[in-house]
Amino acid sequence: MRIIAGSARGKKLAAFDGRQIRPTPDRVREALFSMLTSRFGGLNGLTVLELFAGTGAQSLEALSRGAAKAVMIDHSPYAIKLIKDNTAACGYEDQVRLIIGELPACLDQVCRYAPFDLILLDPPYHAGLTDLVMTKVASLNLLAEGGIICVETQRSELPPPQGTLTLLDRRYYGSTAIHLFGLP
Repeated sequence: MRIIAGSARGKKLAAFDGRQIRPTPDRVREALFSMLTSRFGGLNGLTVLELFAGTGAQSLEALSRGAAKAVMIDHSPYAIKLIKDNTAACGYEDQVRLIIGELPACLDQVCRYAPFDLILLDPPYHAGLTDLVMTKVASLNLLAEGGIICVETQRSELPPPQGTLTLLDRRYYGSTAIHLFGLP
């Protein structure tokens, strides 16, 4: 895995054991950030929240492309080490806040950093967490006006309608689906 574009372009991210973490493939991440850049008109100055951060690659990609800061959440000690190593390798320690905890329970801890322009949600497939986490994100008003929540699921796992959130776009990349939600 590597950073695809921006100031850290080409930076290789720490190697990992694929049994514990399921990262977004480079080609899907590239397509996602192309969509986001088009919707936002660039990522400069955005604030990012990455839930189930894993390697931190999505937040680091956003920072490389100009995002101002990122908050990452994961509970796995293995993932936490990867996130710290990757953040240091890219030189973004001053722009990243790492929260260790289980989702959705620890979402209350991010309220002081809200609102977020971009929320990246990539939970374990078929674990039933997407709806729970999105409901809590909406109830805590974590999304900024004009912000986007990006949800990655397996192609067969479609997130249900989310109250005040509107589905903006949905794209399929092999067995992966990307869903973009925003406020009306």
